[in-house]
Amino acid sequence: MCRSGAIKQSAISERVQQLLATRTPFVRATVVRAQPPASAYPGDEAILLADGTIEGFVGGQCAQNSVRKAALGALQTNESVLLRVLPDGDVHFPEAPGACVVVNPCLSGGSLEIFLAPQLPAPLVRVHGATPIADALVRVCTVLGYDARADADVDPADGTAVPTAVVIASHGGPEAEIIRAALDRGVGYIGLVASRVRGAAILDSLDLSRDERARVHTPVGLPIGAKTPAEIAVSIAAELIAGIRGAGVPVLQPAAVRTAPEAIDPVCGMTVLAGPAAEHLRVADADYWFCGPGCRAAFAAGHAGA
Repeated sequence: MCRSGAIKQSAISERVQQLLATRTPFVRATVVRAQPPASAYPGDEAILLADGTIEGFVGGQCAQNSVRKAALGALQTNESVLLRVLPDGDVHFPEAPGACVVVNPCLSGGSLEIFLAPQLPAPLVRVHGATPIADALVRVCTVLGYDARADADVDPADGTAVPTAVVIASHGGPEAEIIRAALDRGVGYIGLVASRVRGAAILDSLDLSRDERARVHTPVGLPIGAKTPAEIAVSIAAELIAGIRGAGVPVLQPAAVRTAPEAIDPVCGMTVLAGPAAEHLRVADADYWFCGPGCRAAFAAGHAGA
C-alpha cells in the first residue's frame, strides 16, 4: 500500500469509535520510530481487525505481514507490544525491555518501531429487574468501566452481543427462563438475587448439569455482610471482578477474537496469515498465500498453465 492510501488520523479516530460502539476487537498500531528508507513515518497509524484486515498505513507489504502477525497475537493475549521490524539482526534503536524484534528479509533497508495496542470491548453486564439493587448494580458497574445495561424487558435470546454476565435482580418473574436462556447463549457468569432457599428451588427446577450449575451464582455476591441495595451491588460487582480476573469468565465469546490460520509463502518462505487481506492464488485445486503481490506474481509465472 502506498502512502497515498493511508487513512488520516481523524479518520482513524472515527473508526476507533465505530469499532468500540459495535464491540469489535481490534489493534491500534502506531509507528513511533522509522529509519530510512522505510516507507512509513513516525505518527503513521493503522487499525488491524481479527481477520487480518489492515485499515491505514504502517509500512509496505513485508512490514505489514510482520505487523499483522504480531497484532493478532496481541489480540489473543490482550497485551500491548512494541514491535521492531528490522532488515537484519542489528538493533538500530535503543534497547527497550519487552520489545519484540522481527527480522524481515524482504524489507528494503529501513527499520521500524511500531506500538501495538489491543482494544477489547469492556465486559458487557446485562441486569434484569426494575429494583433498587438492579439500579445500584448498573451504577457500580459503570464506575468500573463496564458496559452495564438495565434490560428488565429485553429478551436475552435476541441477536445482540453475548453478555459477559447476566444478573437477575427482579425478585420474581421469569427468572428460570432468563437463566436457561443465558446458559444456552454461553454466558459465563449468571447471578440471581434470591435467598438461599428460593435460589436453590429455582435451580432445581431447571435440572442443570454440573458445569451449568457452576455458572449460576445464588445467593449472588461475595459474603461481605451487605444489607443495603448499594452494598449488595458492590458485593455482586466484587464477585464478578473475581470471576473475570481470576476464574476465567470470558469477556467475549472465543469466536470474537478468532484469528486467521497461518500459511507459508511458497516463494520466500515467510509465515503469513491466510485471511481475506492476504495475497492468494489457487492452482491445481490447491490454495497458496503470499507476503505480497511480488511473490504471488513470481509463483503464478512459474505455474502458468497449471
